[in-house]
Amino acid sequence: MEDIVIGNQEKLEEIKKSISQAGAKRMHVLADFDRTLTKAHVDGKNMPSIMAILRDGSYLTPDYAKKAQELYDKYHPFEVDLKISIGDKKNAMHKWWTEHFDLVIRSGLNKKDIEKVVETGKIRFRQGFNDFIDILRLNNIPLVIMSSSGLGRDAISMCFEKEKASYNNIHIISNSYIWDEKGNAISVKEPIIHAMNKDETVIKDFPVYELIKERKNVLLLGDNLEDIGMIQGFDYENLIKIGFLNEKVEENLETYKTNYDIVVLNDSSFNYINNLLNELINN
Repeated sequence: MEDIVIGNQEKLEEIKKSISQAGAKRMHVLADFDRTLTKAHVDGKNMPSIMAILRDGSYLTPDYAKKAQELYDKYHPFEVDLKISIGDKKNAMHKWWTEHFDLVIRSGLNKKDIEKVVETGKIRFRQGFNDFIDILRLNNIPLVIMSSSGLGRDAISMCFEKEKASYNNIHIISNSYIWDEKGNAISVKEPIIHAMNKDETVIKDFPVYELIKERKNVLLLGDNLEDIGMIQGFDYENLIKIGFLNEKVEENLETYKTNYDIVVLNDSSFNYINNLLNELINN
């Protein structure tokens, strides 16, 4: 499996053994959404996020796309540069998200725009995703999605509905708009979750915590190094970190190998992860 890189096989086997012995009832999955559950490239094009699809389409006021692209060009380099400190990244991401939410609202976002974005077909779950969801559902394993998506909870929910995968074991922690009676976005609920503050978005602060607090064996899925922070504040016993390295592979692989137990390359499928889950559950 050339698309799967494991930094320390011996350590991974030990963690797998501990999780397997405890069984499915002690497990939950904690995952990012964009470019983790979904493909990073669709039809040969880079798909940074659901928000990027909104930006590139004619959904809002005519000047929206240009202004959103300017924000992306200004702040995205901070997000992907491993040499920039976490503190500086957090400051840049907070400014980006705050300025962008303000722009989106001023540009006339309506719930129907999110529906149109989801219906474009540009948001595609990775191959094997449906099997992944079925394994979790059939074994009653919670999937907690922590996402900094600019279109937030509504968009992610619609993606699952489109895939006919809206199950009770799926829980979404993401940005949420406040809508008026006509479906227009009028504000965003605090706190704003961005790509770099997931370590501050503590699961204990959300209702799903009561459901997972005794499920101390965790599979964490992310595509940024900062996604590892999603586990912050959770008293886990065993943790397997799976990272999707979607770009600058040669430049970033060693860093990902150091920080993630398993690295998935080349926008690959969920097949390895599905096999891993079945191994953990059925041993």
